[in-house]
Amino acid sequence: MVRPIQNIARRRVWTRGMLLALLLAAGGCRQDMRDQPKLKPLAANRFFADGAASRPLVEHSVARGHLTLDTPWFTGKENGQFVTNLPVAVDMALLQRGQERFGIYCTPCHGRAGTGEGMVVQRGYFPPRSYHDAQLRGQPVGYYFDVITRGFGNMPDYAAQVPVEDRWAIVAYIRTLQLSQYADIAALPEEDRAPLLAPPAVAPVETTADASNHGHHE
Repeated sequence: MVRPIQNIARRRVWTRGMLLALLLAAGGCRQDMRDQPKLKPLAANRFFADGAASRPLVEHSVARGHLTLDTPWFTGKENGQFVTNLPVAVDMALLQRGQERFGIYCTPCHGRAGTGEGMVVQRGYFPPRSYHDAQLRGQPVGYYFDVITRGFGNMPDYAAQVPVEDRWAIVAYIRTLQLSQYADIAALPEEDRAPLLAPPAVAPVETTADASNHGHHE
């Protein structure tokens, strides 16, 4: 009978030890961050004269990343008019970036050549106008930036998907597409213009006599 009594005593000691360990562990789980004094948004608070916990923004404060003092860059307009010149230096890297972004966001409707024959148009979507339309070719670059930013007609805006710098890259690439179809040959350097103006080479025509001589030699 001694052993069962010893086993019961050991179990009680073990149980009490586990309970003590759990109490010590629970005491270490502090929730100061959760329970700290704080003001919840839109809650009432008698500390301030207006009785509101939320405080008004400091006058003229601007959220990080939203300082848009450069109006032409961020809106495509200056003094209420569309800008006519790209507000960014045009180089091959910009055009390649514009081509990539154009391929992602624009080709489904406008097509790779900008003719308005994209895949969704082929499947029944309302076709946009071709970039090579005379009226669209005459629009300033700011117009295209504004359409990408705000949308136009059936086209939704892409301000959330395409950042400002990529919008200008797309506009630069659109101008490249238009130039590819309506380039003025007089604007080309002389070394590039000469081959285009040269008459095409004419392949020599084989006469009957030449054919006879050719057969005789064989």
